[in-house]
Amino acid sequence: MNKNFSRRDFLKIGGLAAIAGTASGTILAKAKSPEPPDKPFDDICGIPPAQIMDHGDGLPGAGDVDHEKNGFNPGEILYDFDYGKVSTLPNGQTLREYEIIALDKSIEIVPGIQFPAWTYNGRIPGPTLRATEGDRVRIRFRNGSGHPHSMHFHGFHPGEMDGVPGTGPGGMVESGGEFVYEFDAEPFGLHLYHCHVFPLARHIAKGLYGTFIVDPKEGRPPVDKEMVMVMHGIDIDFDNGNDFYAVNGIPFYYQNHPIQIKVGEKIRIYLVNILEFDFVNSFHLHANFFHYYPTGTSLTPSEFTDTIIQGQAQRGILEFTYKYPGMYMFHAHVTEFAELGWNGMFEVTA
Repeated sequence: MNKNFSRRDFLKIGGLAAIAGTASGTILAKAKSPEPPDKPFDDICGIPPAQIMDHGDGLPGAGDVDHEKNGFNPGEILYDFDYGKVSTLPNGQTLREYEIIALDKSIEIVPGIQFPAWTYNGRIPGPTLRATEGDRVRIRFRNGSGHPHSMHFHGFHPGEMDGVPGTGPGGMVESGGEFVYEFDAEPFGLHLYHCHVFPLARHIAKGLYGTFIVDPKEGRPPVDKEMVMVMHGIDIDFDNGNDFYAVNGIPFYYQNHPIQIKVGEKIRIYLVNILEFDFVNSFHLHANFFHYYPTGTSLTPSEFTDTIIQGQAQRGILEFTYKYPGMYMFHAHVTEFAELGWNGMFEVTA
């Protein structure tokens, strides 16, 4: 792709249909020529020509990709928590075992556009690993990719389990190799994992990241639905700038497939930002407020708001309830991010 063709050009031309060769629908909002006025421009409410513009046909967006061929569906990732294979150690400690494999994989991110991703278990984001504080976690990592990779977990663990080059054999697992990461799950909270092999930005931006939840021993207060949302970008031309933005892998997915909830249901969202190449990301909820627990390491919320900002690797837990039925948007409160894919809807029914 021409390096002079910026991500903002996607908005100007109204999508990537021409590049992809797809004649089906619009990928972003259509760019149309305005109908010629019946009167001269300077007679239309006295508005100069430069201020007259077309406002599109509604929400920007893209049609559906082939989720079956991709091998994962963001609608399923939303509710997918992997508790591992559970057993009990001789000392009485709970052991949770997980299998993770790094794979090179082509993923259709918008209709007709393939992204050569690096993945954990063939999906973006990788599996949401979940344990309870004090459990022993054992992750068998195999590298089926053509590049060296690792797994770096946020939380407490010995140095040789840190997944960083120079810390031991788990710091950089060569193609065809494997390593077992093992440590106690602590502290309780919302954490994440990602590859830490250099160039780090490229390994993260290509898709090697996932969520790691450690529940407190006494558990969290019950809710009706729990969801995981991982915010990220997609740099399709590898110019160190994002061309699309998404939650759980595919731009516009939750706009095309609104998340179903009911009036009065208590919702808990585990929200993680792993966005590369942009300094911050955000989450804004329409017509509502939420209690926010930064990093999930406290059972007391820090604020009651409708918008939060997160830097890379920041994360937090959101809890809210809707009072009225209707369609409600949630999105990044950066216009460019929302128009390039980080946009979704809650459909609230009685």
